[in-house]
Amino acid sequence: MTRMGGFIRALKSEVRSYAVPSRPARTFLFARNFFKHPKMLGSPIPSPKVLIEEVLGRVEWPAARVVVEYGPGVGDFTGEILRRMRPEAQLLVIETNDEFVECLRGSLPDPRLHVAHGSAAEVGNLLARLGCGRADCIISGIPFSTMPGSAREEILKATCSVLQPQGNFLVYQYSRRVFPSLKRVFREVRRDFRLLGFLPIWLFHCAP
Repeated sequence: MTRMGGFIRALKSEVRSYAVPSRPARTFLFARNFFKHPKMLGSPIPSPKVLIEEVLGRVEWPAARVVVEYGPGVGDFTGEILRRMRPEAQLLVIETNDEFVECLRGSLPDPRLHVAHGSAAEVGNLLARLGCGRADCIISGIPFSTMPGSAREEILKATCSVLQPQGNFLVYQYSRRVFPSLKRVFREVRRDFRLLGFLPIWLFHCAP
């Protein structure tokens, strides 16, 4: 009985360690980091559900075997991507913020998820280490308009080089300033504007 009780306590402890933080807790974590690093996040709040639906509704999930997300933050997009992905698909998320990396690793214990602490410019090396091959879809909300031009170009070129020939790069931004850079790198770029609640959102659908 004692051994069984110890097992149950250990199991409960493991479950608690993987408990998904509440929405208010994730919002607070995100907002705190926005005020510390505003140019790295672009918004003081995590992605609203209506934006997540708008972006992920453009993905052909039955065909997506390798998915990448840039700047997952506290995992609002990430959790929904995992819910929609095929059982054998793989998701690589790339995040520069230490606290967000810890949050993602602790709250989403899915074997298909690979959390990398680094820059999106490293996407080629990171996919190679995982042995995933090229990506079918890459999703990004990192604020391209606030980063140095050289860093933006490096990320976009790296992204184009790792996409499957029929792959897609889906970008959501609060500004359209990245559009000329996307046009220089990608063969085809389609853009849409949405007013989601009080948020003006630019959506870009890019093909290599």
